[in-house]
Amino acid sequence: MKRLKRSLRKGATNARSNVAAIMPAPVRRLMAPWFSYADMLLLDHLFVRTLFPNRHSVSKQAWRAAQPLPYQLKNIKALGVRTVINLRGNDKKLTAKHERIACERLGLNYVEYSLRSRAAPSKAELHGLRELFQSVEHPILMHCKSGADRVGLASVLYLHLVEKVPIDTARHQLGLRYGHIRYADTGVLDAFFERYLSDTAATPMDLFTWIDTRYDPAELKRSFRSRGWANRIVDGILSRE
Repeated sequence: MKRLKRSLRKGATNARSNVAAIMPAPVRRLMAPWFSYADMLLLDHLFVRTLFPNRHSVSKQAWRAAQPLPYQLKNIKALGVRTVINLRGNDKKLTAKHERIACERLGLNYVEYSLRSRAAPSKAELHGLRELFQSVEHPILMHCKSGADRVGLASVLYLHLVEKVPIDTARHQLGLRYGHIRYADTGVLDAFFERYLSDTAATPMDLFTWIDTRYDPAELKRSFRSRGWANRIVDGILSRE
């Protein structure tokens, strides 16, 4: 499925380049923004977000969502949001460029912070996210591509670190209602919180003390087992790349 998607992306990109090549230069310049927007909608699958933005309130000071389209950022600002946090790590892609420009035009702060959805979160990622929550202007909107996994991880940590919600309650931000499937590779994020809860059941300690003294990302990744059918759904139908 991934190979097919790469092939389709390459074919669409080549087709666009071929069409642009035969256009007169003035027309090509006029059409450039439309080509760019079409790439974002089709090659990054963002046409889905026009119908399903997957936007939810995390708290009075935080929202979560799938990748917003530029025109949707105006509605996001109307919610009172001051900072948009992109968790995708796609700063060199057209989607991020459009988002960054739209945020600048609307007077929104724009922050890029890369998280992974199919690997046990590293200690550096976790510490960095805690520092980010302390430094950005609130209210915030956090997003990844689908609004299910990376932003689910960030939402759990936000509720726990900022709103002081216990992990056992906050971890429901990783749930099927948001499109998160725990039986796929992305379920390693659930396993991270479950490991913390089991390790500290008899000897309580705060999350970051556990992270710094007992947490082993490599071991957690090795011990986690996903299901093939779930990965086919996440990689094929839901397209979390």
